[in-house]
Amino acid sequence: MDHMCQFQCNVLAVCDFDMRFTFVVAGWPGCAHDTRVLNHALAHFSSFPIPPKGKYYLVDSGYPNRTGYLAPFKGSTYHLPEFRLRRHRPPEGKYELFNFSHSSLRNVVERAFGVL
Repeated sequence: MDHMCQFQCNVLAVCDFDMRFTFVVAGWPGCAHDTRVLNHALAHFSSFPIPPKGKYYLVDSGYPNRTGYLAPFKGSTYHLPEFRLRRHRPPEGKYELFNFSHSSLRNVVERAFGVL
């Protein structure tokens, strides 16, 4: 096992738009892939809140797109500070527009961790 991996901890957290954590799993080594942590949570925690039919969890690019989980487009501008650096130039094209909206909404979980 990589020495750096021993000191980092992977956290899977589900947060609602009111910045309330509704599910948290911590303790996986930092080198564990996000998908592996998610699959373990789905298989071993009956309390894991499954997205209702037709609804999606916004996930970061470490997760695959699949039913109930919506990741950003790779290879396109994503993070809000990157858009701000462009100074008054709106997102260009459908992928940037989607990523801008995705990042704006997913920012809730980043703020929730900041408050924590």
